[in-house]
Amino acid sequence: MKKKILVLSLIILLCFTGCTKRFTVEGENKTVKSYVSNILCQPTTKEMKQIYNDNVEKLKVNIDKLPECKNFKVNSGGYEGLWTSIFVKPLAWAIIQIGKFVKNYGLAIMIASLILRAILFPFSKKSTMMSVNMKKAKPDLDKLEKKYANKQDKDSMMMKSQEMMRIYKKYNISPMSGCLFAFLQLPIFFAFLEAIYRVPVLFEGKFLVFNLGTTPWEGIKSGNYFYIILILLIVGTTFFSMKNMNSAGMNDDQAKQMKTMNYFMVAFIAFASFSLPIAIALYWIVSSGFTVIQNIILNKTIKNK
Repeated sequence: MKKKILVLSLIILLCFTGCTKRFTVEGENKTVKSYVSNILCQPTTKEMKQIYNDNVEKLKVNIDKLPECKNFKVNSGGYEGLWTSIFVKPLAWAIIQIGKFVKNYGLAIMIASLILRAILFPFSKKSTMMSVNMKKAKPDLDKLEKKYANKQDKDSMMMKSQEMMRIYKKYNISPMSGCLFAFLQLPIFFAFLEAIYRVPVLFEGKFLVFNLGTTPWEGIKSGNYFYIILILLIVGTTFFSMKNMNSAGMNDDQAKQMKTMNYFMVAFIAFASFSLPIAIALYWIVSSGFTVIQNIILNKTIKNK
């Protein structure tokens, strides 16, 4: 349970902080808007270029020295540290190349999200299988807990640990491999999100009727209530992706805590989704939707065995 809380806490922390640097600009009616300062390539619209040129002192880079987004390369700007050079820039380059091919950067983000999840599928599948095996082992683990319920001495704890390892071996359970997907996906996914934030062209285009740089709240305030559709999709895919989050191997109290944590996460994402740029919202919807479909397929496969 503690490991799951740690993972969820890291998601909240990194998803809304990360390494992206920002500056703010006061617009009409004293409204304040945030922009990314450490962008990887030049903005393409005159309006965006003007904003960056007017705030040179707030930027980490001179935008005139940056490559155009269509000419961005993995090695553009030289080495900028392990995180940016190894993770962020390659992902940004991949999204840009897909966008140039399909002629739409919103669609490019969705395709890149699917490719990323497909690459990580073997690890997520293994994690799911560990969950299934833990569920099978739960009766034996419950008996073990009852057996040593009132035994807290050192010898008893050692014997309990040995018997637990035998149960794990019997059901082919490897606790560390079950956590591998969660810890492997975090740096990759957060690098993906940062890559989206730091490429201006991804926020300057449109997907269907949605402006990629606009948040649902900004769209709703301007009278475009169809942005509510994205809110519903974010909340729905998040809820169903977490609905079957593994509680195998937990006792009833731990399972209830896990369920409460899931509801908290859904509520948190629902609140945060109003301020997520559409470019990020598309990523979130596709990634969570992939998880839902993946769980359905894996559960059906397991039941048929």
